[in-house]
Amino acid sequence: MKILLVHNTYQQPGGEDVVFDQERQLLERAGHHVVTYHRSNREIGEASALSRLGLAKHMIWATDTRQQVAKLIHQEKPRLVHVHNTFMMVSPSVYAACRHAGVPVVQTLHNYRLACPEARFYRNGGVCEECLQHSLWRGVRHGCYRGSHIETAGVALMLEVHRVLRTWQKMVDCYIALTEFSRRKFIAAGLPEDRLLTKPNFIHPDPGERMGSGKYALFVGRLSPEKGLRTLVAAWERIGCRIPVLIIGDGPERPALEAQVTERRLCNISFQGRLTRSQTLVAMKDAKFLVLPSQCYENFPMSIVEASASGIPVVCSRLGAIQELVTDGRTGLHFTPGDSEDLAAKVEWAWTHPREMEEMGREARAEYEAKYTAERNYEMLMGIYAKVIAARGQGVFAEVRDGGFDLRSGVDAEVK
Repeated sequence: MKILLVHNTYQQPGGEDVVFDQERQLLERAGHHVVTYHRSNREIGEASALSRLGLAKHMIWATDTRQQVAKLIHQEKPRLVHVHNTFMMVSPSVYAACRHAGVPVVQTLHNYRLACPEARFYRNGGVCEECLQHSLWRGVRHGCYRGSHIETAGVALMLEVHRVLRTWQKMVDCYIALTEFSRRKFIAAGLPEDRLLTKPNFIHPDPGERMGSGKYALFVGRLSPEKGLRTLVAAWERIGCRIPVLIIGDGPERPALEAQVTERRLCNISFQGRLTRSQTLVAMKDAKFLVLPSQCYENFPMSIVEASASGIPVVCSRLGAIQELVTDGRTGLHFTPGDSEDLAAKVEWAWTHPREMEEMGREARAEYEAKYTAERNYEMLMGIYAKVIAARGQGVFAEVRDGGFDLRSGVDAEVK
């Protein structure tokens, strides 16, 4: 099957880009013909001052995207278009190009942008759902996007225009939420419940289960306020020097965190900086457990799946989707978000109960094998594609059964 994948990268690379590349490679390995349309927010930096003035209009409706995608569809004639991110250079105009050509659209919801201009339901150090419970203009009042009232207004206007036009209801055949938690949030935000399906991310290749019980605690991620690193540092100040923790990643919080560690003479915290994925997985194999102290609604942290694949339990905040991905007492431990005392207590318990944590690691590995392998993900993705194509009456049959898809006759010829 020929599939057009659409993705807009941000100015800094992130997890969404990794997922896009992995799904593209997954489809190509399975023999599908994959065509890509790609834009980047780096175009903003290359644009003239005059062009930047029109950015808000472009964000709402990018005429060049509409024309380019229409031309690409005409040339390539894909059976389906799978959109990953449209913010901000692609814009929702991509849906109109697909609609005009009669090609079905699948949209993966990598973040909460359609419900929150800031995209993470995060403000002032904690969860904020004001835009969901009231209106998008709450975000404008607070200047949630990049700390700017003007820039937040631009994002809110884009969302409001397409809500009024009912773009999300009329022009997208199916949405993919990464967890049941995020699916419920998008339903609350007004997306059509009957077109919201759940499919997690995956990792490939399988890094394999670790050998041994590990030497340290580990954090992997961006060093930014919503990740809860200040809670981690405060917890380790209580713990003392007995339990080492490695921090892998970089970000705006790093200088302040390093200064805090130096000032308080915390000898057990080591900043490793940004590592390659292979280097990170090597470090993960030597960890006793992963620590994820997030203070925002994480959508689907890839570090949890990487830890599960490696047989590493996770100590995480009791918050949002991550408490769905980590089962308390079975594949890891939960603690109260932002509570350094509770985090310190859970870390102490994890460090002093190696047998129990090793069993949690085995359970985490079993969870990976059941839910997060490339093979399982391909099954789920093909089920979604078949359902969408069938709904357009193109001769492919799919039936929903027991929360999954029972692919029927005609799929081998038309989808696989």
